[in-house]
Amino acid sequence: MEKVSVVIPLKKPNKYLWESLEHLEKVDYPEIEIVVLPDQLSEQCAWAGNHQVTFVPTGPLYPGEKRDIGVNRSSGEILAFLDDDTFPTRDWLTHAIQHFTDSSIAAVGGPAVTPDSDSVLQKASGLVYQSRLGGGNYAFRYTPTVRHDIDDYPSCNLLVRKDVFEMVGGFDTTYWPGEDTKLCLTIVHDLDLRIIYEPGAVVYHHRRPLFDGHLRQVRSYALHRGYFAKRFPETSLRISYFLPTIFVVGLLVGFLLAVMWNPFHIWYIFGLVIYFSAVLLSAVSTSRNQNQILLSPLVVFGIITTHLIYGIWFVVGLLSPKLREE
Repeated sequence: MEKVSVVIPLKKPNKYLWESLEHLEKVDYPEIEIVVLPDQLSEQCAWAGNHQVTFVPTGPLYPGEKRDIGVNRSSGEILAFLDDDTFPTRDWLTHAIQHFTDSSIAAVGGPAVTPDSDSVLQKASGLVYQSRLGGGNYAFRYTPTVRHDIDDYPSCNLLVRKDVFEMVGGFDTTYWPGEDTKLCLTIVHDLDLRIIYEPGAVVYHHRRPLFDGHLRQVRSYALHRGYFAKRFPETSLRISYFLPTIFVVGLLVGFLLAVMWNPFHIWYIFGLVIYFSAVLLSAVSTSRNQNQILLSPLVVFGIITTHLIYGIWFVVGLLSPKLREE
């Protein structure tokens, strides 16, 4: 059975990390090692003294750089990338590893589900991502759906063959976030290998709360995706990524037309009613399915603000000659 090396980058040990390590100890898989990459060691790291965990201090680096260091210190044939605020289910690896018997499959991604222990505002953030109008075509990243091939997946729950990872030269640490997008692009489009979404390979992912933390994350994602739309069009030049921007442009242009041409304001109001109705339906449906119906009002505003922030910052990225980290 292939050995799995779990690689977790972080700034410093925190309560979520300890939770993650406790759950990793319970994972039903015989060959596993854990490499944790904080900026520097602390007294807290002694907690892992009786656990199969290696702490590797890296200094203040981007997560992609830390993961590359972790890979160099690993000995497994399969690399399992997690974030420090995730924790796996007991059968996480059982579901994921089965796919590596197929030599054409280079990587496996699984859903990152919002845990019950999260706060109300964190759960609302998770529901925004899970909703059809919030997560869009990528809502499967936040809740188990059906198994299928993918060509882009976040590294909060991503398993990769080590030999393939080394073949592509690891993460392109020029970018953060987005280094995982570049890795997946190279695997699928350059090496002609497959990445599988496995709904059973579940980890739980603590969300950033609405509205500040959630929207700052959305802003960062949008900025990089907008830039990637021209830099890596193979997986980023897709209409789904442009839809929030189309909404923002329509909102502004429609308002101007309604002011300048009085008869148009009826159509503008009608369009807004249709939009808000669709958002309400999406928020209520998702909240009800997750037994969180009382969070519907938060989810409604979360979806709307997500569209606005994403739409604006996608354009900023699209028009940027280069990103700050380049």
